[in-house]
Amino acid sequence: MKLIGPFKQILTLNHLPLRGKISDEELEIIKNGGILINSDHKIEAIDDFESLKSNYANIEVETIEKDKICLPAFVDCHTHICFGGNRANDFAMRNAGKTYLEIAEKGGGIWSSVQHTRNASEKELLETLLERINRLISLGITTIEIKSGYGLNVESELKMLRVIQQAQTKTKATLVSTCLSAHLKPRDFEGNNEEYLQYIVDEILPKVKEENLAKRVDIFIEKSAFQPEESRKFLEKAKTLGFEITVHADQFTAGSSRIAVEVGAVSADHLEATIDEDIEYLANSETVAVALPGASLGLGEPFTPARKILDHNGILAIASDWNPGSAPMGNLIAQASILATFQKLSTAEVLAGITFRAAKALNLTDRGILKKGMKADFVVFETDNFQNILYNQGSLLASEVYIDGEKI
Repeated sequence: MKLIGPFKQILTLNHLPLRGKISDEELEIIKNGGILINSDHKIEAIDDFESLKSNYANIEVETIEKDKICLPAFVDCHTHICFGGNRANDFAMRNAGKTYLEIAEKGGGIWSSVQHTRNASEKELLETLLERINRLISLGITTIEIKSGYGLNVESELKMLRVIQQAQTKTKATLVSTCLSAHLKPRDFEGNNEEYLQYIVDEILPKVKEENLAKRVDIFIEKSAFQPEESRKFLEKAKTLGFEITVHADQFTAGSSRIAVEVGAVSADHLEATIDEDIEYLANSETVAVALPGASLGLGEPFTPARKILDHNGILAIASDWNPGSAPMGNLIAQASILATFQKLSTAEVLAGITFRAAKALNLTDRGILKKGMKADFVVFETDNFQNILYNQGSLLASEVYIDGEKI
């Protein structure tokens, strides 16, 4: 076994509720603490460092020399980081006042990413994906959800998902792949929305299942993508095939978060346009509400009503939505800190939203909390006060990141 410490503060995030409001006074903080890792790379114990050192004989000790704080590694439960190309021109045009349609007519928008991703080789996609994964790890994120959705045909969607699968063999981070073939109907598909969704069900999802490339299916329900009722039918079919469901919901138009709840989606993501009665409906369900502040920042749109969701006792997670178009930043801590400022979230609520509540959005129960039996993924910051993480709004970087008890 190995003992790591002493840490000035260990924030275990243990004993916190899965849903609803959390005050900072509820945080369990172990001062001068240590983390004991067993031979299965799980947490064996967390306690006062000197007590652990004296109570366990013949253990390896990794000594922490400076004032550092430790907390569970972060979970980014919504990203689109497997893509080809660049859409910096979209951002510049949008800030100059161009509309979505005008940008698309100039060769931008999601279709631009689709073309670049289709043209990229597996090798090229893998190299850039690994670069982005490593950047996220450096920020303290060790569990990363990654969507397809820039292929939009059998060949290219499977290519993306296979690349994500290959990336898992080259990183110690946990990658969770999601099939987002229902991102929008591609321009080169000869048929209507319903026919394209049936094409996904008939041609793409069986191959995804056969190769075990993803266990989750997503859809973008919006006026510019797929309409509510056709989306509901598609999601029910995906469930029948054995897939978990997540939904891009209420980004610009209200109503689709209700569909997410009704079909039993594990999460409803975006929610910038969610109205009050739907907030209550969502909060009374087991569906996790995922705020994506990076998209609000990238598009100049309102933030997810995170405060109202928590006040109604909902489960709130926060993710980066890192993608080439609407959310190119990819810095989860910076985004979560800014969301906290605008939505008046406590530090405890933010940390819960990027750890164990985000893990819930991926149906993972073995991480996001530091306690006996949990996966030994944790992040370390060189500071004497955990509050400095959000106070510095992303500029205080992780000094060490551990995955399965090993420093990365």
